[in-house]
Order: sequence, then C-alpha cells, then structure tokens
Amino acid sequence: MKIRIMMTEDIEAATDLQQRVYSAIPPFTQQQFESLLDHFPQGQFVAELDGKIVGLAVSLVIMWDDYSLHHTWNSVTNNGYFDTHDMSGRTLYGAEVCVDPAVRHHGVGHGLYEARRKLCRAMNLKRIIAGGRLPGYHKVAERMLPEEYAKRVVWGDIYDPVLRFQLGEGFNYCGILKGYLPADDDSLGNAALIVWLNPDFDADRPTVLPTTKLLQEGI
Repeated sequence: MKIRIMMTEDIEAATDLQQRVYSAIPPFTQQQFESLLDHFPQGQFVAELDGKIVGLAVSLVIMWDDYSLHHTWNSVTNNGYFDTHDMSGRTLYGAEVCVDPAVRHHGVGHGLYEARRKLCRAMNLKRIIAGGRLPGYHKVAERMLPEEYAKRVVWGDIYDPVLRFQLGEGFNYCGILKGYLPADDDSLGNAALIVWLNPDFDADRPTVLPTTKLLQEGI
C-alpha cells in the first residue's frame, strides 16, 4: 500500500470509492474535487493498493474560531467547494475519510491519518479537528441522546467503529455536532467533534506550505 498526494486523474476512482463506502451520502462532484485540488492540493491524500484507490482523506486549513461547536459540514467546506480554506488559520480540518470496505483492518485508515499528522507537523499547524460519524448511533437513538452514546463509546461500554478508531489514533472527543451531516442516516445527522494536538507546534513560527514533492517524499 502507498499513501500519496491526490491528483486530478484520481477523481473518477475517488468518486467511485465514495459511492461504495457511503451509499446514502452523495459523493463529491467533479467540480468539487477540482475546487479542492485547486485550493489546497497538499492536503488531499489517497491510499493506493495494487494500482487501485482504496482510501481517501480530504482536508483544508481553517480559522477555527469562526466555527467551533456550531458548525456543519456544509458551513466549514462551503457546501463542498472548499473555498473556505484559509492559510491564516492554525487548524487542519479533516473533511472526509473513506476506506474501501474490502481492505478495512489492513492499516489504510491509519496510513491516511498518519499522512495528515505529518502534514500538520510540516505546516506547523496547532491541531487537527474533524467531525466524525457515529454510525452505530441509530441503533440506540430511542434510548439515549448522542452525547450519552459518544461518552459510552469513550468509556468502553459501547463500540462504535469510527469513534473508537479515532480515539485509538490519538484524538480526543470534545462534544457532539448536531445537524452536522443531515444525509448521514446512520448517525442521524450527528457527529463527534474530535481533536488531535500537534506536540511540535511552535507559536513563534509561521505556518509553512510544503511543496507537494517534499510532502510526498515524507509520507
């Protein structure tokens, strides 16, 4: 398996991957992918196995104070066009991760998350923040609020594959984003706000935009 920077010629395969992973959530359009690659090519990664795209990770840099606990996926990405990317921010925002179900538990997700962490360090960003799906929540929604569900996952009383994976990747759970992604029926539109703090962040240094070549060599 290889983790590399996404290229324009990967768009068709990435769209197909999104359709297979999230059948109820519309994939990005060609125009959205092109806008993403135009605004922040260094922040987009694919996992490739035997010449096939099996994973995708999408991110942008934001001014976190503009969003906090009151944002949705549409507001932070401007409905998937990603022109909210702002290099004056100190936060790398994870807007999408998907892994081919056929290769789960083979390190693809970890590789994509590690690529993001390397990017965060290389850019001297303060943190990575994301809204994580809660795919098991719909099974217990009649018995508990999403806040209780997430806390029980953190405590180890309930297993949720996404939040448990993110906790294992060193992220901390910070709260529930309600109405984050309305099309996500499994999560009933809810998401867990998660954060990873960059231990190498230096407030006295500026944010640096690495070239895709240097970044690719470091993955």
